[in-house]
Amino acid sequence: MPVFPAYDGTPLAYHVIGEGPALLCLPGGPQDSAYLGDLGGLSAHRRLIRPDLRGTGLSATPRDLSSCRCDRLVDDVEALRDHLGLDRMDVLAHSAGANLAAQYAGRHPERVGALALVTPSVRAVGLPINGDLRLETARLRRDEPWFPQAFAALEEIVAGGATAAHWQAVAPFSYGRWDDTARAHHAAEERQTRDEVVAAFGAEGAFDPARTRAALARFASPVLLLAGEVDLGAPPPVIAEFTGLFPSAELVVQPGAGHFPWLDDADRFVTTVAEFLR
Repeated sequence: MPVFPAYDGTPLAYHVIGEGPALLCLPGGPQDSAYLGDLGGLSAHRRLIRPDLRGTGLSATPRDLSSCRCDRLVDDVEALRDHLGLDRMDVLAHSAGANLAAQYAGRHPERVGALALVTPSVRAVGLPINGDLRLETARLRRDEPWFPQAFAALEEIVAGGATAAHWQAVAPFSYGRWDDTARAHHAAEERQTRDEVVAAFGAEGAFDPARTRAALARFASPVLLLAGEVDLGAPPPVIAEFTGLFPSAELVVQPGAGHFPWLDDADRFVTTVAEFLR
């Protein structure tokens, strides 16, 4: 497992999968990047560089957890680029990792070739996702056997009465198919996440939406935003708004996909991303 020193000396781990031009893959969470796997076989097309962000996976946890704040992680990404000896790099980011990718692209636009944001979080650009839209998206799953219990829990969450049991009950909405693979993936994700690191990532000061939006409006490289048709975390109408923040961006909505589209239809996901990167 390769390791590189961050700007403050913290040893950070990364994983390399596949051959070909490098593609930096920023995980969501923040959590152990293992949940990304090889992104459904994307490693057949690109050399995936999958970092474990500080405080996650095999990377060290800093004494100062405030250094895990999203805006401060930009310096870790830049340190990894320098360590890899890349003048420019293509970047793929999933979920909350899109907040980091957006801030990195805004601060270092000359270092980013193509940018692919997969079911991205929109906190860094300040786009609201209201409860009605989440409920409307959830109703697309009304014919699923688990829907009644999961939808009732979602209604409680939207109403502000969330409990740990409610969050567990809505897990099926994150996947296009709530099968054994999805259940195992969800269970592994829970083990790979540390609440204190997640809290530090989004702490006060982590995001400056006005500044980030202004920077992205000048970002000249090609951008792909990939949304899942039934994803409550990043509903397609909001990702369409996100797409409009870039001068040159393409929106693709993957049919039947949830928050992890490479699990729901690996062939479609890989084809979409590989063709964009080409």
